Amino acid sequence: MVQGTTSDAGKSTLVVALCRWLQRQGVAVVPFKPQNMALNSAVTADGGEIGRAQAVQAQAAGLAPHTDMNPVLLKPNSDTGAQVIIHGRAISSMEAAAYHDYKQVAMQAVLTAHARLSAQYPVVMVEGAGSPAEINLRAGDIANMGFAEAVDCPVILIADIDRGGVFAHLVGTLELLAPSEQARVVGFVINRFRGDIGLLQPGLDWLEARTGKPVLGVLPYLMDFHLEAEDAIDQRQGAKAERVLKVVVPVLPRISNHTDFDPLRLHPQVDLQFVGPGQPIPPADLIILPGSKSVRADLAFLRAQGWEDALQRHLRYGGKLLGICGGLQMLGTAIDDPLGLEGAAGSSPGLGLLEFATVLEAEKQLRNVSGRLSLEDAPVSGYEIHAGVSSGAALVQPAVQLADGRSDGAQSADGQILGTYLHGLFETPAACSALLRWAGLREVQVVDYHALRERDIERLADLVEAHLDTARLREWCGL
Repeated sequence: MVQGTTSDAGKSTLVVALCRWLQRQGVAVVPFKPQNMALNSAVTADGGEIGRAQAVQAQAAGLAPHTDMNPVLLKPNSDTGAQVIIHGRAISSMEAAAYHDYKQVAMQAVLTAHARLSAQYPVVMVEGAGSPAEINLRAGDIANMGFAEAVDCPVILIADIDRGGVFAHLVGTLELLAPSEQARVVGFVINRFRGDIGLLQPGLDWLEARTGKPVLGVLPYLMDFHLEAEDAIDQRQGAKAERVLKVVVPVLPRISNHTDFDPLRLHPQVDLQFVGPGQPIPPADLIILPGSKSVRADLAFLRAQGWEDALQRHLRYGGKLLGICGGLQMLGTAIDDPLGLEGAAGSSPGLGLLEFATVLEAEKQLRNVSGRLSLEDAPVSGYEIHAGVSSGAALVQPAVQLADGRSDGAQSADGQILGTYLHGLFETPAACSALLRWAGLREVQVVDYHALRERDIERLADLVEAHLDTARLREWCGL
């Protein structure tokens, strides 16, 4: 099991690296995260929903994503509450205190999924969540040491040296664990190091002497590296061409699946800008309204920021507007939540830019889909994760014709506005190119996003081979 001293220490990345390293050697390995809290999710082969990071780890292991890989997923819909997803299906929205009481039930789901995977695969590579040293969360823990103790697995502790204070992070985390948990930690990995390793060596020697535990290796900082973020928005961009398309994404409080925009962020002809609270929306060729876990609340936030007026001005000047999932719902005339699925029950007027309305229903739509974009009849694939059901005259002119015979989304008569329920549509090269031409880019350079991801997974496996103690790793994996 890989646990981290902090969030974003590199747990997800190390699990990806270890999965691919083992897969290269012909070892059947499967990723597993007991509990994940994230608004970036993926649809599995068995029709459920898991954290997007586990879908990438599955790719590294050469597997199709499955709900057993992430049996408990929490999708925050307020500062104190979240939708609880068990075995890929949303069961309820709970406040934090209520979920704390529910953890015993959630733990059974975790252990059941882990037992099924353990029966099928010789190696289950587990990722923890946050830090195991969160004292206030230790009682009833199912995500870190509570799980490790329950299934009796060894733990590797990873820390990010780029943040600073790496030795304090490692020693402090170890000190805050119970004696049995300390004994479970078999070694350390230091992540994102840049510089002269010789200058770090005295610290590594001290750490091993101080704790009695080995440093398994030091992973270097990778430049030009990308893996989909589990939660935080990654705003790094690659090198850009001289002429670029200006794309703006307003950052909503409950923005979901912002990994939709990673192909644009990495595209050499796209300047992608995330606009946060208190910032005006700058001039752009394309504005994209993203997915949202709380569409009505996020629409109210958008209006409070003055962004609705900015959208109208953008359209008057001929700019293009795209809505994805919750962003699509905002484009319509109304959003009704009669069951209070995303907050207080009620209805909100939409932006009124397309003639349709949306009702949130209890049964969430979860599908991996393919089809053809209305733009250039380009092939597209993606996935749907939404509770809303939309209906109205605008849907007669859909954005996508799906392979299963359904139509998806809508487009305006003047061609300026497009809306779709499909997440991941920029990952298909032909669809991405068609959308960029629609937004105003004349000659589009084709970028294969899947190939970029595969390249970086391979780079991570190379780092394991070059920089970690692989003999010890094989021993702990039971190989």
